[in-house]
Amino acid sequence: MADIDLSALTEEVVSRFDSTPDARLRRVMQALVRHLHAFARDVELTEAEWFKAIEFLTATGQTCTPTRQEFILLSDVLGLSMLTVGLNGSKPAGCTEPTVFGPFYVADAPAYGDGEDVANGAPGTPCTVRGTVRSRDGAPIANARIEVWQADDEGQYDVQKQGLEHAQARGVLHSRHDGGFHFRTIVAEPYPIPTDGPVGTLLGHTRRSPWRPAHLHFRISAPGYQTLVTHVFRAGDEHLGTDPVFGVRESLIAEWPRQADGSHRLDFDFVLNPDA
Repeated sequence: MADIDLSALTEEVVSRFDSTPDARLRRVMQALVRHLHAFARDVELTEAEWFKAIEFLTATGQTCTPTRQEFILLSDVLGLSMLTVGLNGSKPAGCTEPTVFGPFYVADAPAYGDGEDVANGAPGTPCTVRGTVRSRDGAPIANARIEVWQADDEGQYDVQKQGLEHAQARGVLHSRHDGGFHFRTIVAEPYPIPTDGPVGTLLGHTRRSPWRPAHLHFRISAPGYQTLVTHVFRAGDEHLGTDPVFGVRESLIAEWPRQADGSHRLDFDFVLNPDA
């Protein structure tokens, strides 16, 4: 077929994927074509707008580095990250709810022993974090890998700082034989997501707030259990209702009470779901 009528173009493009050997890839690509074409028709997309979108996606890719994932940030602010978490992360009652991964995870964070200070010089008010890792039946999970990371009092993650020679406010710990864990860090504070890239430009044009409520990231894994990626949020934060990445869950909001010495404390227990 040399000339393809515009009304038949979508199904012609879809048919070009009919011979894709991988059934899942075939389904995804054909659905993607249908939805993209429907979107273009719905908004009557102009060529200038199409080219501007290509520029935006190009700039998004060019902003990505080994320590900053602008495409994840874009997915976050569009709600796609949280939708994917919801579609794939449904857990039985009693399990800790997952939330978005975020763009500043680092796989090779330094290891710390129980009770050590993962802040490692990051500016902020001292905070002690305690909790347990357990299964749905209440049994303690020993030696669970607990990865934590957070922004500092200046609203930045260590990987955003130029010239910083060591990790700060991030680390890897393991639960004790009784499932408990304990580490020292700094109080989580609200901060704006990066606005110096294409995603920040998008938020500015659409008058959306970039401010995330204060939170501490956790990634907890153990053999025989589903890996949990989640946050713990500070109760009372003014940005809980307007999180730009839609990651807040009521069950993940906790008190961080001030102690007599001026520091804070967070107590939070995690419940993992057994691997299917």
